[in-house]
Amino acid sequence: MNPRPLWFAWLLACFCSASAQAAGPAKVSIGSKNFTEAVILGEIGAGLARRTGTAVEHRRQLGGTRILWRALETGAIDAYAEYTGTLAEELLQMPGADRQALRHALAQRGLAMTEPIGFDNTYALGMRQERAQAMGIARISDLRAHPQLKLGLSNEFLSRADGWPGLQDAYGLPQHADGLDHDLGYRGLAAGAIDVTDLYSTDAEIPHYRLRVLDDDRRYFPAYEAVYLYRADLAQRAPAWVRALEGMAGRIDAATMQRLNARVKLDREKEADIAAEWLGVSAPETRGRAARIGQRTYEHLALVAVSLGLALLVALPLGVLAARRPRLGQLVLSISGILQTLPSLAVFVFMIPLFGIGAKPAIAALFLYSLLPIVRNTHAGLTGIALELRETAAAMGLPSRTRLWRVELPLARATILAGIKTAAVINVGTATLGALIGAGGYGQPILTGIRLDDIGLILEGAVPAAALALLVQAVLEAAERWLTPRGLRLIART
Repeated sequence: MNPRPLWFAWLLACFCSASAQAAGPAKVSIGSKNFTEAVILGEIGAGLARRTGTAVEHRRQLGGTRILWRALETGAIDAYAEYTGTLAEELLQMPGADRQALRHALAQRGLAMTEPIGFDNTYALGMRQERAQAMGIARISDLRAHPQLKLGLSNEFLSRADGWPGLQDAYGLPQHADGLDHDLGYRGLAAGAIDVTDLYSTDAEIPHYRLRVLDDDRRYFPAYEAVYLYRADLAQRAPAWVRALEGMAGRIDAATMQRLNARVKLDREKEADIAAEWLGVSAPETRGRAARIGQRTYEHLALVAVSLGLALLVALPLGVLAARRPRLGQLVLSISGILQTLPSLAVFVFMIPLFGIGAKPAIAALFLYSLLPIVRNTHAGLTGIALELRETAAAMGLPSRTRLWRVELPLARATILAGIKTAAVINVGTATLGALIGAGGYGQPILTGIRLDDIGLILEGAVPAAALALLVQAVLEAAERWLTPRGLRLIART
């Protein structure tokens, strides 16, 4: 039996399964950003749906604001928790807009907004209490007199319209700011590695680390009232859930939200359990570590196998074309090289408008990253064959196609397989970023572990990812020995 149809069918099955996961079995879905408060609000939203009998999927910690916004606009998710200041300043580009203006702008996009949940989670800058007291710093404007201070700001805040660029201009701050993960900023303050970081005013770490929240004396930051954004057609598809989301108006104040955050960040309780307790409903069942690793392994393997399989179907012919048509080959190599230089996270995000969130955009991004090693090594292997051997094959009267399959590809197979191995190992590592756009895989526990400062969760993703990379390499090396003609193996031994 020819193994190729079975191999391709397996890849197709993995792709369909991964795509089905992206769509999810739920009738509605709610997303959340990659920080604790957003995950808690996502769990509360999901709990409200379950309480109304609505089948729901919570797509946890999908990344930053723009990813969630694009997912909502494209219909990849139906709702998520957002803040009015972010909506006005960053997403809709309507500085100072009131709620009515925001609702009108959202309606033009087929979206809607609930009344505020009850708390304002504004941006702020913070320092260690003792450090700020020693330097006489109580207001943001006081920072101007201390240009030597080291600022470590979250990557999103560093580039937002309502973040560091505007804040620096408004206050005339002389400092240079470095980007880092929001949760790592607190650890940087505690360790003394940085002096100032950006805060969310309901963060549990503010009292825990005894931080001073600097007064925004020029009132730069707008109000960031927490709300739920949802697709307008949800009122027809899941009216009970929409009523439940609207019923959250005024139910959570800032002190309550900070306590809920503390139970996750400091007491290591699960967001789903906390949300269920607050709602007075039963928490969803959780899987054990072995079951979680098994599920993540399946998701990760699907991402790697499908993207690599598709890359083989495209990159091998392109490599042959590049070797046989030198001028066109330079263009092919240049384009694949440019794709490889693009930042991986940016490529993942670029795919969201085309494929939504989930497995499909992750597979597309990994496919693009797989092209260069395979194309380049195929080109190098074929062009590296000795001229005498190619001329001998031609002199024997072998057709061009026969020479390619019977002579050139077997001689170049070591170089080609080296490129495939490189692409496969790169894919295993890069696929962990797929968790940021809802693709699952080993990146999910890694992201959660970083957010919660949980080494066990980080290792739950990192160790299997490293083991999978070694396993993939071993399997491909075995395949190389199997694919090598017996005559060439004998020559290699001698």
